[in-house]
Amino acid sequence: SLCYSSFTQVIEEFFNVTWKSRNNQSMPEHSLTFMWSLSVSIKDFGALLGALGVKGLADFFGRRNAILIVNSLSIVGACLMFLSKASESFEVLIVGRLIFGVFCGLVMSLNPLYIQGVSPINLRGAFATLNQVSFATGILLGMVVGLETVLGTEKHWALMFSLSLIPALLQYMILPLCPESPRYLLINHGNEEEAEAALRRLRGNHDQVMQEMEEMREEASHSDPGVTIREFFIRRRYRHPIILVLIINLGSQLSGFNAIINYSTKMFVKFEEARYLTLGVGAINVAFTIVAFFLVERAGRRKLLLTGFLSVALCNLLMTITDTMLHVAPDIRSIQVLVVFFLISAYEVGPGPISWFIAAELFDQSARPIAMAFTSMLNWGGKFLLALFFPPLLKLCGAYVYLMFMAMALFAFMSTMLHLPETKGRTFDDIAAEFRGAECIPLHNKMGFNTFT
Repeated sequence: SLCYSSFTQVIEEFFNVTWKSRNNQSMPEHSLTFMWSLSVSIKDFGALLGALGVKGLADFFGRRNAILIVNSLSIVGACLMFLSKASESFEVLIVGRLIFGVFCGLVMSLNPLYIQGVSPINLRGAFATLNQVSFATGILLGMVVGLETVLGTEKHWALMFSLSLIPALLQYMILPLCPESPRYLLINHGNEEEAEAALRRLRGNHDQVMQEMEEMREEASHSDPGVTIREFFIRRRYRHPIILVLIINLGSQLSGFNAIINYSTKMFVKFEEARYLTLGVGAINVAFTIVAFFLVERAGRRKLLLTGFLSVALCNLLMTITDTMLHVAPDIRSIQVLVVFFLISAYEVGPGPISWFIAAELFDQSARPIAMAFTSMLNWGGKFLLALFFPPLLKLCGAYVYLMFMAMALFAFMSTMLHLPETKGRTFDDIAAEFRGAECIPLHNKMGFNTFT
């Protein structure tokens, strides 16, 4: 809501009124701009901090219990944001946003860890994509309730911030009824009985349970218990997937999607239908993430990433062309809107959801939590950097800033095409075996391309 609606003016007015009640004068314009920017970006900074705790929570408490624990941060953050109006303190609002950001950084790593730990091989990517579907749906709902005709008003804005209590409380009611990840129980704790019992609850089919138990035992025989963060970054078997995760996630965040999304709000102001165009952005976000849910197990991760990165690069080129021509042909702004919509659809079918869970498939069980924390830091760090540096870059480079994003998208496209093995329908141990081989011999992936040497 902070980023996508006229709710901006409501919060800025709250800052100004609070300042005036304390200092008997309006907040200076530069201070108001800074406080607004801080309120928006502090969540991403909190998420960056939250990612640091993923490994400790996931390995000590388990995947499911870790999610339940960090859910309390969502409740605390929501309560603080709700109370900021009654307490007449924008500091409380900012702290609430920070705590909620820590929650986001943790849960966006813990969710894929748990989902992939309980999913059957043939649906692993589809179920992991559902995490992004819920994230995109939350953004869309935030846009809707942030409208001045709903809760985005001076009277009700604090109530809007409390709505995140609803999914948090629902999760506390439902998640305890779900089993812990069988993979965590067997590989991390060596408890075969509990792992088998959890699998029976999830699958029901005896033959499938026995097959997955054997696959997990095989992975356990190749997993080194207690991999430290230092070992994660220096072991040769992890070097290749680390580079892949780095390129895919930075390519996802720095390929222009977030920048163009933020820029689109200013672009839409030129249209009478600005409110509906903004909601259209959220709707397309959700719709094409759902498309990814159906495609990821059919087309595969690699093909969707390649299509997405190439399409995003093309959109950045078109953004440069249309933006440079606006002063000559103002009517071309309508084409620019179509470019934004096309970019969103291409991004959400490929890099958007896949970048969040691909690390969980490229690493073995012992390194997986660190890999997901690394993923979260890259994604939230990229968002934070864009929030800080895109406005001055746009001012300095103008329309040509999108060529920088195009170059990043093309680099991610080439790296993915040359080095990423397809992970669809393969066991974790089969995928990890490719990278274990890197400790001894040059490696070739299943698609016939050389990996990093």
